[in-house]
Amino acid sequence: MTVARILAEKGRSVVTVEPQRTLDEAIHLLAEKRIGAVVVSDAEGAVLGILSERDIMRALAQQGAGALDALVSAHMTAAVVTCTRDTSVEDVMHLMTDGRFRHVPVLEAGRLAGLISIGDVVKRRIAAVEAEHQAMRDYITMA
Repeated sequence: MTVARILAEKGRSVVTVEPQRTLDEAIHLLAEKRIGAVVVSDAEGAVLGILSERDIMRALAQQGAGALDALVSAHMTAAVVTCTRDTSVEDVMHLMTDGRFRHVPVLEAGRLAGLISIGDVVKRRIAAVEAEHQAMRDYITMA
């Protein structure tokens, strides 16, 4: 299974935030959308970074409540690991595990085309294992 299939099932909509917004604005956006990360992008859709709950917690731990007035660009993860629609789910799982992050932006021709979360990957992996399990049961029953 590839990232393209996940995007076909879940959609390609991605919540983004501009780098000049404040952490306070980003926190409210995360809460409103009930998500754990936002992609930081420019007006043309280029990925500049990603801001996760972990990034926000680090900023608050370092600067206290004053961090809420800081710009997203000051606390985002700028070295973003991305994938393409052709990337396999297994490869995305390895990227997330090795990098210890939970969100991977999907790029198409250098532009944002979707976002894959660990929840998306686990959901599809569990479905695949259950389908294999059922196929084995069916095979054993018919043998």
